[in-house]
Amino acid sequence: MEHPIRLSFTDDLRRNRLTVGFRWLLVIPHLIWLAIWGIAVFFAVIVSWFATLFAGQTPQGLHDFIAQYLRYSTHVNGYLYFLADPYPGFLGDRPYDADLSIAPPARQNRWITGFRGILSIPAHIVAYVLSILLSILWLIAWIVGIFTGGIPEGMRNFIAWMIRFLQQTYGYVMLLTDRYPSFSTDPHA
Repeated sequence: MEHPIRLSFTDDLRRNRLTVGFRWLLVIPHLIWLAIWGIAVFFAVIVSWFATLFAGQTPQGLHDFIAQYLRYSTHVNGYLYFLADPYPGFLGDRPYDADLSIAPPARQNRWITGFRGILSIPAHIVAYVLSILLSILWLIAWIVGIFTGGIPEGMRNFIAWMIRFLQQTYGYVMLLTDRYPSFSTDPHA
């Protein structure tokens, strides 16, 4: 069964050496915009939690707003962690080489919604460890990208798996789905 939050990526594994060298600098405007937008999403998630708890489903408008933010953060992370090479747009509304597909709002279990903060603790712990590994892998990918002008397929796939798990965790916490993040290496799981 497909997970409601799926990562897709399409590229030829080649990277522009110049943008790889300065990627950490080029991504700064996106990180600032992501932080500002994240403030609004924080409050939207709180409203969504109450709405989902009482109605059993996240309202369409809130779901779309939060999903758009998560898609945009995937574009930024895909660019930052060398999953994609082109510079992403600032709204996350257009397809990108590292993109997230998020299913429309569906009925959610009210018990899972009510205890989401507690239930998400194991996923947060794994996400924290993966974030550390992703930072180490970023440095390795950065060096490889500068010297070779590309990224090995295995490294790219491992980065994609970590980003997918992180985004599924955030989607779970942000009430986009009540399905727990998947550890599977199958891109559709």
